[in-house]
Amino acid sequence: MARRGQYAELSECLERAMKFSFDEFHLWNQLGLSLMAAGKWVGAVSVFKQCSSLRPEDPALPLLAAKICLVHLNWLKEAEELSHTVVSMGEEAGEFLPRAHLALGLCFSLQASEASLKADRDELNKKAVTALSKAHSLDPDDAQISMYLALQLALVRQVSAAMEPLQAALSVRADDLHSLHLLSLLLSAQKHHRHAMDTLSLALSQHPDNFNLLLTKVKLQEVLFGPSTALQTCEELLQLWQTSYDFTRFSETDDSSSLPVAEKSDSSPSVRKPSIHLNLPDFQDASTGSLTPPSVAASRLEAALSEVSDVSSTRRQGPAYIWTTLEHIWLQAGELFMADGRLKEAQFCLAEAGQLSPNCPSVLLQRGRLAELRDHLDEAKYFYDEALAIHPTGEQVLVHMGRLLVKTGRVHLGEKVLRDAVQIHSTSHEAWSSLGEALQVLSCSQAPDCFLTALELEASCPVRPFTAVPREL
Repeated sequence: MARRGQYAELSECLERAMKFSFDEFHLWNQLGLSLMAAGKWVGAVSVFKQCSSLRPEDPALPLLAAKICLVHLNWLKEAEELSHTVVSMGEEAGEFLPRAHLALGLCFSLQASEASLKADRDELNKKAVTALSKAHSLDPDDAQISMYLALQLALVRQVSAAMEPLQAALSVRADDLHSLHLLSLLLSAQKHHRHAMDTLSLALSQHPDNFNLLLTKVKLQEVLFGPSTALQTCEELLQLWQTSYDFTRFSETDDSSSLPVAEKSDSSPSVRKPSIHLNLPDFQDASTGSLTPPSVAASRLEAALSEVSDVSSTRRQGPAYIWTTLEHIWLQAGELFMADGRLKEAQFCLAEAGQLSPNCPSVLLQRGRLAELRDHLDEAKYFYDEALAIHPTGEQVLVHMGRLLVKTGRVHLGEKVLRDAVQIHSTSHEAWSSLGEALQVLSCSQAPDCFLTALELEASCPVRPFTAVPREL
């Protein structure tokens, strides 16, 4: 069954066998592994805990359960407790001890990212640095530990200090995807954008189909060359998504594929034809009817958008991350169009993102931004309110809501929102700068301090958040 990938059936067989050999460790372990392979994460954690009670001296079992909690379930407290179990073994844990400190550090780091109080966040970040430094001292040749120590230092804006462990990681694994990505982000934080692009190009030469790297490339291109050039990479992203996740390529009789087969469009009543198309008169020269040079990239993107729209408007198939990726691409294209002043194209992109996830805070935020650019301030506030109702601590929506309130004369309320933003996101230079502007309107003496803090933070701000590098075991 395992060879045929029938892990769900295997786990059911093992569960039935448990009644005959309930205390048999081998059966428990095999059951845990089969549940893990079948994606039944909650059950797998419970089984590995039982395995650990049968063999309390084995550090691999709680560490495996911690990995599932950390990566698949986001049970950070549970993962922390399981990691502590291994750490408490001390030297008896052997080679698993550095990995346990790594897991503990990642738990603290992820908890810090979710903390809403600055004091809690600072304390958790400090614990994360301590745990990861301990892991690094126990195994300085572990490239993953070195990389995550560098990432944690970057998250607390110790950009220069992050370079040393990252160089150690790259000296061991020069082609590591996450290490190269982090190096590119660190270089962009130091405003070495050309070097950052060179590093990213090296990473893409080894991982050409990585969406995360390509999204960072879009941001770097926007900084270096402007939004029009970045739109070309958005086109590549859309074409890559379509070729990577074209479900009609999978045969209905192909059991080797883990992705469900899409139904044929002519027999599925749920297929929705795209109702919005890019067909803008400013793409054409009025006298000749030919495409003007600045619009070539946009017109090529139009074709790519229309093709992917056909795919995204059918009934969604496959894992959720596939559609989350497409949503990110639509939103990024929409942001670039807004930056380039092409609001109709931006509306198209946001409409497609909205079809995928209408209540996503990021979609609502960008719709609010678009309404604000069109000077529809009441509509913009509506979208910001909706986004805040779903995600009350979102950095960008707090900043834009605060700015909008200041713009519409509700300065004191805007100041309160922006103070909340800097409390929750103390490293956001946009939040500090916006707060300074609000205080300046109120003739407050604290405004210059806010502007100074914003300048200091902007000097170490990457083109994408450092959290773009995934934290997982």
